[in-house]
Parts: sequence; C-alpha cells; structure tokens
Amino acid sequence: MKSYFLRRLLLIPPTLVGITLLVFVITRFVPGGPMERMLHEATRGADQSGKRTSSNQSQGGLSEEQLEELEEQFGLNKNVFVAYGQWLGISPREVRISKGEYGDQGDEKIGGVIDSATTAEVVLRDDGRAVRVKRAGESVESAVFAETGKSVADEEWKVRYETKQDRQERFKRRNTGNQSTPDYAPRAVVYQTRLSGLLQGDLGRSTVFNDPVHEMIFARMPIAVYFGLLTAFITYAVCLPLGVLKALKHRTFIDSATSVLIFLGYSIPGFALGAILLVHLGARMNLFPLFGLTSADFDQLGTFDKILDLAHHTVLPLTCYIVGSFAGLTMMTKNNLMDNLAADYVRTAVAKGAGFRRAVFGHAFRNSMIPIATSLGDLVTVFIGGSMLIETVFDIQGFGLLQYQSVIARDVPVIMGTLTIAAFLMLIGHVISDFVVAMVDPRIKFE
Repeated sequence: MKSYFLRRLLLIPPTLVGITLLVFVITRFVPGGPMERMLHEATRGADQSGKRTSSNQSQGGLSEEQLEELEEQFGLNKNVFVAYGQWLGISPREVRISKGEYGDQGDEKIGGVIDSATTAEVVLRDDGRAVRVKRAGESVESAVFAETGKSVADEEWKVRYETKQDRQERFKRRNTGNQSTPDYAPRAVVYQTRLSGLLQGDLGRSTVFNDPVHEMIFARMPIAVYFGLLTAFITYAVCLPLGVLKALKHRTFIDSATSVLIFLGYSIPGFALGAILLVHLGARMNLFPLFGLTSADFDQLGTFDKILDLAHHTVLPLTCYIVGSFAGLTMMTKNNLMDNLAADYVRTAVAKGAGFRRAVFGHAFRNSMIPIATSLGDLVTVFIGGSMLIETVFDIQGFGLLQYQSVIARDVPVIMGTLTIAAFLMLIGHVISDFVVAMVDPRIKFE
C-alpha cells in the first residue's frame, strides 16, 4: 500500500502541470486578455482627455514602445510554451529590457567616431549607463559600456540582435488586421534574466490591482477556512445522527417530515435563499446586517463584542452554505445504514445474542461510514472553498469571489494562482480520501 500512495503523490506534479498548462493556453488565446483590457482603458482615457490622434487610434492611444512593454510584461512576445515555462519558473524571464536602433545616433560619440550602421547605443533602463553594441552581419560582435569599455557580460547583462524582419513579424502578431508594416531598422536589445515563477514562490502581480497574487490569496483564505470549517462541522454533526435516525425510523412520520425539509433546502440555491433572507430578515425586520463579515467599528470593539459581531454577520451566509449540503450526506448515511442492517452479518450478530444497539453501532454503522469516508479528504479544500454567488450576495471578500472577479477582469496571474492552489488541494484531498478509506476498512488493500 505504501507504493500505491507513493505513486499517487508522484503523480500530483505532472497532473498539476497538465491542469495549469491547459488553463494557461486557454487564457492566452481567448479574447479580452490583459493587454486588450489595458488598451481599452487607454482608449477610454484618451477619448476623455481629447488627446487621441489618428496615428495611434488602433492602438488605444499607446505608443509602440508602450505596447511592446505590455507584451514583454505578460510574456505575449514569447511562444506560449516558453511563456508557461516562465510562469512555472523553469525558463528565465527577461527583465530590465533596454533597446537601441542601429543608425539612430550621430557619427560623433564619446571616445571617437563610430559607425552608426554597425554600432547601436543603448541606454540601460533604471541605470542610465550607455552600452555600445557592435554587430557583424546579423549577430552581436561585442557589447561594452561606453564610459569604461567593460563588457556588459561581466555584470550579467545579455544582448540579442533583432532584425527588420523580426520586428515586422512582431508588429503583424500585434496588428492582425493591418496589411502594411512599418519599415523598421534593426536594433540591439540589452537585458538581464532571472528565474521567477511558481517554483520560486512567485505567482506574479495582479494586472488589475497590481498587488502580489499570493498576498491576495492568503488574505482571502481565513474567510474560506472560517466558513469551510463551520459548514463541515455543522453538516457532519447534524447529518450523521439524522441519517441514523431516519434509517431506524424508516417510513415513519419523522422520516417523511425530515425528508421533506432537507430536500426543500436542497432545491433552493444558496444565493437565492441569501437574497430572500437579506430582504426579509435584514432589510425589513432589521434582525441581521445586510453585508460584510464585520461591522465598520469592529476594531474598536472588545473581545466578547467582536465574537458577537462576527457571529451576527455569520448567521445568514452560513445558513446559505449549509442548506444545500444536508440532503446528500443525510440520505447517504441512511441508505448505507439500511443496507447494512439488512445484511446477513447483522442478523448473525443478533442471533448470537448481541443487543440491537451493539448490532447497529458496533457493526452496521462502522461499515456504513466507508462510503462517507471517501469525502473526508475533500475537507482539505476548506482552505479555498466558498461560493462566489453567496459571497457576492453578502459582499464577503472570500476566495470564491476572488476567483470570479479574476475571471471577469481577465486577471490572468490571479486566475493561474487561484487555480494552482485549488487544483493542488483537490489532488491532495483525493489521496487523503484513499488513505482514510484504507484506515476505516482494513479489507481494502491498495496495490
């Protein structure tokens, strides 16, 4: 069994890579990505300020240098697999990119006369130093600092040569509907590289809020854990005894009445119930707050008052979370227990003198828990649980709402970050479920 769980754990990384790669490719090619959103915002800003001109109309008022910076920021100038490798942290990112065209300077330069057709001068970004890049044909012959003559490679700078055709192809990818291409000059690109991705613990920055993605996720996790643990505890504490009671009182008034109630709750979507509760218990009767998880003056309250305030805000959203989860677990407990009560080994135990209570809870109930144990591993997902609809109704800044907002805003770094954590916890939960089943039922041997 050890080898089975070891294989399951070793399968998590390639499965996670497959999931994230698929979503990364989808976000790369669907319309309305981060670059289109920024172009739209730039276009709207240019329209409002009245500074939009016909020359940059199709580019949303941004210059070509700014468009290239956006492409480089989101890895859109790279192949999709190279860009995924950069996000994963196995391919180096290009940072502090600086560019200079050949033939873009005069003939007289510091240190003597240079040929501008074969030598480009690049001013390093955030540095200010000038670098002279000499080419031989379409390859870089040398790259030195203009003041000292020292090679840029000594300070871990790298240089590449971009031909006229390279720049035109990049322009065509950015402007698919444009038939004509500018007559570019070749240029030198000076940059540094660094590994910064998932493997290094860097999930990037939000393209909407410009905050680190991991900070945004960790800020929402306490809310997800809070509601997840409460929902799980209340659900199991109520549904397991209720399922046993329904099995023992099958076809009685208690069984029928509880079935009506739990299926009525199951049929009502949580967000719809939340809207009804807000209108009647919140707005009309003023019994519960209408939004948020805490009051505005929460920080000024004492410890006991903070607990009461949090509980007061928790009642309505927690009701919406748990109302739909009662039916499945309750009916599973009831049906499994009834099947085991009708099994031969229970009748044999009773025939040998075992009491009814011992036959039910000592034999049938334990075996009835085996199917339920398969779902215990999913409790790991309480760290990223939540419902974006319920959180939207109650204006709770939880993990589910963060996922929804990132998809609506095409915030790719946040989408990838939340997906990675959710997928990882889901895979871990499946392994834990198998382990719990093996512990509950010794007959199960994973080979």
